[in-house]
Amino acid sequence: MAKKKSSKGTSNEEERKSTQAVNAVPAVEDKTKSTSASDEDEDDEESLGLLQVDLGDILKVKQVLDEATASALVEGTDLEEDLQLENIKLVLMALACCFAMVAQFAPLPFPNSSYIIGGCCIVYFVFSGVLQLISIFIEKDSIVIIKPPPKTFQVQGKRIRVQSSFAKFEEWYVVEMEYEGLPNSPFVRQKWSVGDLFDAEGFFDDLYFTQEVQKLCKRFETGDYDKEDEKETTKGKSKKD
Repeated sequence: MAKKKSSKGTSNEEERKSTQAVNAVPAVEDKTKSTSASDEDEDDEESLGLLQVDLGDILKVKQVLDEATASALVEGTDLEEDLQLENIKLVLMALACCFAMVAQFAPLPFPNSSYIIGGCCIVYFVFSGVLQLISIFIEKDSIVIIKPPPKTFQVQGKRIRVQSSFAKFEEWYVVEMEYEGLPNSPFVRQKWSVGDLFDAEGFFDDLYFTQEVQKLCKRFETGDYDKEDEKETTKGKSKKD
């Protein structure tokens, strides 16, 4: 009798263990499914080319938005970027680097080469100063210069200056378009909250922002300009508007 009870208890214990093992299978499967789902989400984000930015890095955020603005105008429309000023800057930088290399690697022994080194240093700083002046007084806050637009625009023969601003500790990114070299040039101006352009994890909504910039360009093309007294009081735009 004792042996029969022992065998019966053993069989019950085995059944209980097998039942627990069967019940554990769905949990493992659910965990595997959740893991695979998260992996698929990450793969989808990578395949879409989503750009993630540290929202605490103001300079990086502005850089991403500036590049997206220029790309939306140049690649998404019939407008062409004017690279004349950029080419001048490249030439000046190349010349400055050449004089710096001569000063660094001149084969003449010192102090016989002191005059050459001094002259090269002066020329280098002159070119660097010219580049700085171009940045301050000519480029200012501009992120891209557009060649004279097609006939669909209201003003002909004038380049378009696109400039942006993103004040420190502020949430608003501002883009303004106006004609270069035209006194009292008509303009359009729009600002967006960074919270509408990036999610909580810092992923950039490139598609939405591209559409918004192209809408701003369309306003400029059709002559739907902002008024001068609205230049400092332009309301921000969000996805809800």
